[in-house]
Amino acid sequence: MYLINRNHKFHYEMENLLRVFFPDEKIIVCEEYDENDKYCLTELDGNNITVEVSLQNKNIKKQESFSLSDKVHSESNESFFERKMAIMLFDILGDVTGYTPPWGILTGVRPAKLMSNLLLKHGKEDTLEYFSKELKVTDEKIRLALSVAEKEKQIIENSTEDSYSLYISIPFCPSRCSYCSFISHSNDKAKKLIPEYTRKLCEEIKVTSEIAKNLKLKLRSIYIGGGTPTALDALSLKMLCDTVKENFDISNIEEYTIEAGRPDSLDDDKFDVLRNSGCTRISINPQSFNDEVLKTIGRNHNSEMTVNAMNSARNFGFDNINMDLIAGLPTESFESFSNTLHKAISFNPENITVHTLALKRSSTIVTQNQQTNSGKVACQMLSFAQKTLLENGYKPYYMYRQSRCLGNLENVGWAKEGYECLYNIYMMEECHTVLAVGAGAVTKLKAPLSSEIERIFNYKYPYEYISGFDEIINRKKQIDEFYEKYGVI
Repeated sequence: MYLINRNHKFHYEMENLLRVFFPDEKIIVCEEYDENDKYCLTELDGNNITVEVSLQNKNIKKQESFSLSDKVHSESNESFFERKMAIMLFDILGDVTGYTPPWGILTGVRPAKLMSNLLLKHGKEDTLEYFSKELKVTDEKIRLALSVAEKEKQIIENSTEDSYSLYISIPFCPSRCSYCSFISHSNDKAKKLIPEYTRKLCEEIKVTSEIAKNLKLKLRSIYIGGGTPTALDALSLKMLCDTVKENFDISNIEEYTIEAGRPDSLDDDKFDVLRNSGCTRISINPQSFNDEVLKTIGRNHNSEMTVNAMNSARNFGFDNINMDLIAGLPTESFESFSNTLHKAISFNPENITVHTLALKRSSTIVTQNQQTNSGKVACQMLSFAQKTLLENGYKPYYMYRQSRCLGNLENVGWAKEGYECLYNIYMMEECHTVLAVGAGAVTKLKAPLSSEIERIFNYKYPYEYISGFDEIINRKKQIDEFYEKYGVI
């Protein structure tokens, strides 16, 4: 499909909106087109906007003239015309496809952040009206964004200027899922790197601890993620957890999460390590309870393994467990997803995170052109999840969106009251510093009494991390330099 943009700078927004309706289409941005091709044309001429779409044996063309007196919320002239053009394209694509994306023209990754900012500036009534009339968001999604914004506000208020969180990256997995594009390596190919990687990681943890102590920063949360941290063997996992316990005061932190995501990566020895590590929250991620779907997406476990892992976790005393599910997986029907959700709820986990399938460019799903669910089906799944989770005592507390998600839909963390994952909010909302260690980790430095953020990147791949370790340690000097600018040291 060709996208032709004339006399405006809204290329990115128009392409993203087009992709919402046609996630599987290759979109080529160009200057010219053949009238026999599938194409979308957008043009700005003064105050006049033209949008023309030709596909699926339909050709729809609309032209409108707009007055700048209709601007809202003090938006710039450019933002005004971008929004109006997006609405015109949204309406035409809805007519052509018969699908109305529930987030309207809103393609940003953090709808709740926008909701929070507008609530602060314009109040609740005006903000909700703006989402509905000017962004064309459905009432269901408006309620969701509002609920998340209100819960995030409560949690963010607990963060202080000297707060920080610690993220530890384990970029290894038992296998690579077909939807995954993360910088992680399946153990069969990267197993030989794990011992040296773990040693280097523990060394970086020690250095990072000394920096945080010298700056007198207060640790609020720890998150060990990946990848799959429990892809490490029990001895390596214990070495990692002992290093954390020896170098950080975890007695007063609010939360300590370790992802134990793959049921096939768990056994009693690892549960014993996790139980004695001081961690307060783990994540066991079935993604689906349909074994055929699990085979399709390349998971090495089946639903029975998830059941056994959940029972073992409870037997070892874990009382704060998250379960991840994905809406829109290949071959998963609405009925199958419904069964998966009810099965997850039956374990009474404290958290359930419902993701929408994202079609990442380097994932197997995309590179092998595998058939996926439509945005319409994924939307039905998420609507069902929202209704069912609310009925079962879960409330939304955390939300973000990824590029290329089916239907431009969202990922939402649902939790029982008092069991929200604090790290997720601290990290996503950038309300305090996150010191990150390991391959692919990104440290985010939050300036005191300011919204300024600076980032320090570690090398992405484990072999780079190991070979370039001295440079990674050298980059840690940037942490002191950052805080020195603000008079902390």
